[in-house]
Amino acid sequence: MKKILLIFLLVPCLSFGQTLKETVKKTFKFSTFYAAVNGGNSLSDVNTFTVNTGQLVSGVTETPFDYSINLGIRKIARFQYENRASTFYNGTENTYSDAANIGKIKGFEFLFEGDLRRVQGKNYVDQHHFLRYVADDWIAKVEYLQDGFADIKFFEASQRYRYNVSNKFSVNVGAAQRLAEPYGYDPLAEWLLNNGNIHYTYLAIQEGYTVDFSDPNMITYSNPSGNIVATNTEVWEALIIPDVLANYDERKRNEQGYKMEYSMVLGFDYYHYSKEFWIHTWGNVMPYHVNTNNEYSYHNYQGGQWVDYSGGLIFGHKFNKHLGVFAEGKYNKYWNRKWHNFSVGVNYVIF
Repeated sequence: MKKILLIFLLVPCLSFGQTLKETVKKTFKFSTFYAAVNGGNSLSDVNTFTVNTGQLVSGVTETPFDYSINLGIRKIARFQYENRASTFYNGTENTYSDAANIGKIKGFEFLFEGDLRRVQGKNYVDQHHFLRYVADDWIAKVEYLQDGFADIKFFEASQRYRYNVSNKFSVNVGAAQRLAEPYGYDPLAEWLLNNGNIHYTYLAIQEGYTVDFSDPNMITYSNPSGNIVATNTEVWEALIIPDVLANYDERKRNEQGYKMEYSMVLGFDYYHYSKEFWIHTWGNVMPYHVNTNNEYSYHNYQGGQWVDYSGGLIFGHKFNKHLGVFAEGKYNKYWNRKWHNFSVGVNYVIF
């Protein structure tokens, strides 16, 4: 009897384990995991010359080499116009179609990619992750984007009703939720004087700096630790104040945390392909945003409603066996941030 009960208990567990295994296998089937390190030289060394107390001082400004460390996994079906330029993924690919609302196939697709890069001596962190499900009459997507070069970072989820006008063209409407820092917030605005300048010395004093006027022949400026950082106004304004303002701005922004926004979203997708001519375009508009009366809502900085939008275009035309032209790119405008990239060109094959 005990053996029979044990069998009845184990069978559902084994069945569930087998189902879970099959689900995971199906989910990651045809996906690609990739990891790569890429690099190259950056700006060439620059000779510098200064004069100090009558003496010529020479130096060399060196820029370390550029590099990127890429790690990711993707399961996104390629469109017919997309031909792999190389055998392997190395994380440097610029696949514009990833930003489209719908993919080549229906169902579940995903991308998880992180990049750590150094460009011209500056370090950036880029991340792009999304889960997307496309059905005949609805679309659901969650996405996280961090573009260090464009200084934009946000989480977005959207749920849309999709209407197929034809087998090439569809429109969609729905709701979007975005979580991001309070873009538009300017911590330095409260320090503006009537003439438009910033009362930077008073701000520095509030941040712990001190100014000593006891010696009329030499004014000394000290940092919060008490160390003298400047002995004249020129050095104070040229070297110290920029760091004070930058540190204050970053600290105040970080103190605000993230805020949620709820928006209406409208979009479209159009795709046509033949061997000689193809066009793939998509777009999204957020014309209305719910005012949550948050102190740091973008409504306050914009003075009411605003329009956010994004879109992309991939176009190619082969006039004959020799001549072909192409244009591809995408453009995004969210809050007071804009980022875009594009590629336009012509190919002529000689044979």
